[in-house]
This record gives sequence, structure tokens and C-alpha cells, in this order.
Amino acid sequence: MKKTILHVSKYYYPYLGGIETLARSLAEGMTNYNNVVVCFATDGEDHVDEVNGVIVYRVKVHFSLMSQDIAFGYYGKLKYLMSEYKPEYVHVHCPNPFVYPLVARIIRPETKLVLHWHSDILSKGIFYQFVKPFESYVLRKASRIIATSPNYIHPSSPIYAYRKKISVVQNGMVPSDFDMKENDEQRIANIKAKYDNKPLVLFIGRHIHYKGIDWLLDIAQMVRSDCKFIIAGQGPLTEKLKGKNTSPKVEFTGKLPADELRCYAHAADIFAFTSNTKAEAFGIALAEAMYCGCVPVVFHLEGSGVNWVSIKDETGLEVPLGNLQAYADAIDRLLSDSELRTRLATAARQRASSLFTESKAVELMENIYNEL
Repeated sequence: MKKTILHVSKYYYPYLGGIETLARSLAEGMTNYNNVVVCFATDGEDHVDEVNGVIVYRVKVHFSLMSQDIAFGYYGKLKYLMSEYKPEYVHVHCPNPFVYPLVARIIRPETKLVLHWHSDILSKGIFYQFVKPFESYVLRKASRIIATSPNYIHPSSPIYAYRKKISVVQNGMVPSDFDMKENDEQRIANIKAKYDNKPLVLFIGRHIHYKGIDWLLDIAQMVRSDCKFIIAGQGPLTEKLKGKNTSPKVEFTGKLPADELRCYAHAADIFAFTSNTKAEAFGIALAEAMYCGCVPVVFHLEGSGVNWVSIKDETGLEVPLGNLQAYADAIDRLLSDSELRTRLATAARQRASSLFTESKAVELMENIYNEL
């Protein structure tokens, strides 16, 4: 009889995000186990559905506090799931501080707790002071803590004190989403023609503060090469960023459909990954761009997995945090040296293909469950 894993994710498919993509990959990929998911509902209603054979319990959210959803029915739902499925493992995707005291209270002594540490809680205000005792308790209680990169096992993170029970399982992108499809060559040619066949510098991501898009707009003014900066995605800062932009080199595309996103990644020469705080813990978009042979330029982020996903001078270029001129110079260097660009692009694709796929993440996670 299969053992059961209860996956506790903030949200779940069809909600799309880095954590949710990985949660889905693990729940669907670890077929040697019975996988059940509990998460917050995004439509304001309690309901149960099935996603590719995985039962998903979605709990109604009553309000949000400092970006954390609060659901009055969550404790009762967890209690029911523990009784109904008697899971051998509870796999919590962190951060999700609302669930920490609930899991700590309800988990059975014989159930092993696995914490998948996607990111620290970076705000250290009053909210964190309230949460910290529960966070410390679940860290002590955990049978295993999963870091998404060796770089994140860092003295600045609360997981560092528990490093003897940490394993690394890197996030995995979905290769089939970025493999070339029928008619893609023509789509890519059309994209290049749209921008007069100039070199393309691509940004993909949510338009939020730590993504560094405001820095990228300044960088675009410093780059000497005749190129185009394509800023894809959207978010709460989109209109403000558009208002700031004065460069004819820059174009905002909005959120791109999957087919267009893939083709833009293959069409671009450089991936501008300007995230500028440790809130960018890994960078799945970075791995996706590397898979497409789009050469990244990144800032050095101490304690973040970004500089492990892309290796300095091996798969891309890296510059000191906040040095915008050095970033612009790195772009100019890549655009003026096709041999360097080709070498880095080849290495970037190889690294992404071998390390940062969903099948690799599932393989590593299954090995850990077998150990447990």
C-alpha cells in the first residue's frame, strides 16, 4: 500500500507561480506515493477538485494580512485530512507562516514533517516577531528541511542553525514548455523582424520592487550598443515603470502567452535578470532563459541561489550588486563578442538541462523520501 504525502502549498494549479509549479511537479511526479494537496482557494470558496489524479483541497480565504492569507476553516480542514488520510509525511512549502502553528499543533507524532524552504521571511517587523516562535518550532520539529540551493544555507537564514538536516533540491522548470515547437522558427524570425533584427535584451517577471526593473531602465540608458530592451510581464509597478521610461530602446510587452514567451526567450540574446534582494531566492525564470540559450547577466546576491543557478563567467556574467554601469558594460561586452556569447549560451543550456528540470527535482525528492 502506498504511503501518503500531504502537500501544504500556499496555492496550487491553475494558479501559476514558481512554488506552485514545483508543488505540482512533486505531487504529480512522485507516483510511488499517494499525494494529496491542501492550499488556499483563489476564488473565495471551499472546494475539492482533482488535478491530473491529485486530490486538491482548497480552503476559503477570509482576508489577507501583510500578504498572508487567513482562512478560518484551515485548522478544521487540516484536522480532517490528518484523520482521513493519516499521512506518513506532511510536506510544507515555505514561507507560509499562517499554517506553521496549525501544522505544529495537529501533526501526529509518527508523521514526518518536511519543510521545503523556498525563501526566508524577509520582513523582520512586528509580524515576523509574532511568527518567529512558530517558525523556530517547525524548524526544530522537521525531519528534513529542503533548501533550493546550497547558497541559501547561509548564516543570514534561520535554516542555517539546522543545516545538519538540510538537503538541497533545486527548483525544476518544465522543459517541454520551452522546447521548440512547430512554426516556432517563423515566430522567432517575426519577433526579430519586429525589432529591426537588432540584438534583444529580455526581461521576464512580475513588476515588483525586488525585480530591479527601475534599475534596468537606467541601465538601458547606459548601454552603448544598438539593441532593444524587451520588458515582459506585468504587476503593481507596471504603470509607474512605463512613466519612468524615456528610452526608445525599451518596450513593454505586457504578459505574454506561453507560445510567445517561449519564442521571445529563444529570440533574445541576453536575459536581463536584475533582481536585487535575497527575496529572489532561486530564479526559475533564470533557469528557463538559460535553457533557451539566452545568456544571463545577474547581480551578486549574497545568500541567494541566483549566483548558483548561473555561474559567473561560465554560464553568464555577474556584476556587483547596485553597480549599474558594470551591468551596462556587461551587456555591451556580450553584444560585441559573439564568441563569448555563444560559449556562455551553450554552457547555460547544458547546466539548465542537467540540473534545473522538474524530473531532476522529483528524482532528488524521491531519494529523500526513500531515506526518510
